Amino acid sequence: MIDSPAPAGPPGRWIARAALPIPRSEMAWATAWAGRMHIIGGYGEGRVDRAYHHVYDPAEDRWYTAAPLPRGANHVAVAADAGRVYALGGFLEQNRNPDTNAYFYDVAADRWQAIAPLARSRGVGAAVFLDGKLHLIGGAAAPTAERASVGWHEVYDPKADAWEMRKALPGARDHVGCVAQDGRIHVVGGRFNTFEYNTDLHHAYIAARDTWEVRAPLPTARSGHGLVIYRNRFFAMGGEGGINNVPGQQRVYGQMESYDPATDAWQQHAPMPTPRHAVGAVTIGDWVYVAGGGAVLGGGVQSAVHEAFTLA
Repeated sequence: MIDSPAPAGPPGRWIARAALPIPRSEMAWATAWAGRMHIIGGYGEGRVDRAYHHVYDPAEDRWYTAAPLPRGANHVAVAADAGRVYALGGFLEQNRNPDTNAYFYDVAADRWQAIAPLARSRGVGAAVFLDGKLHLIGGAAAPTAERASVGWHEVYDPKADAWEMRKALPGARDHVGCVAQDGRIHVVGGRFNTFEYNTDLHHAYIAARDTWEVRAPLPTARSGHGLVIYRNRFFAMGGEGGINNVPGQQRVYGQMESYDPATDAWQQHAPMPTPRHAVGAVTIGDWVYVAGGGAVLGGGVQSAVHEAFTLA
């Protein structure tokens, strides 16, 4: 599915890049440091608890294998700051059974180290840095038999190696897109418990007031999409939705929609050549890199496809 109700913006263009070394999905999602993309954990090679750690160098259009996660998991929240890549929580079973493990990867040393664990186990949370502190928002939690979405909002201080609570996300959900800009954290889209209940909700957290405000909704309600900042706009791509096992109701999205925080408005761009969900997506230079993901609804099929978008 690639049609968007948003007004047309500049289309931009997509090109193919070096494929992932291993088809994979459900990483949640990707992060970048020093001009390289890091994709960690996920599904691959018939298992859902992989410790993969692949690093992409766009200057060489080449993938490298880095030190693996200390334990394999899927839907691990990741973010990078100050020479470290953080990996938080995740599921040990297929999209369920979360843990409290938290680590950082020292980029220079190619080594992982444990940090203070999460106060409450969860997977598929959204991780983002703001003013030197790491925010972990939303996700899905125990008990495994229920796997309900949560609105939890906790903040990690790397200097103190400690967690604190912040005001919860107003609409509990998981598989969201999340970015930080100008003192605000934007949480866009996602799902209530399952992809049958996708939402277009867009909330912005104002750190100075520890409060949330509503912003213009995502034009295409979806979950498992990528969200990155590119040219001062927020670009959302891919995702999934619908009802599994019902013919004609399975949807994998290829829409590329962008948000201008200055005008609180969305527009659409050239859709992904290969629609996917649960992708690894980052901005490096004047390109948005989108790697891996699932080409069908759910986690049954992984992809090694890697494509890049630019407005240049």
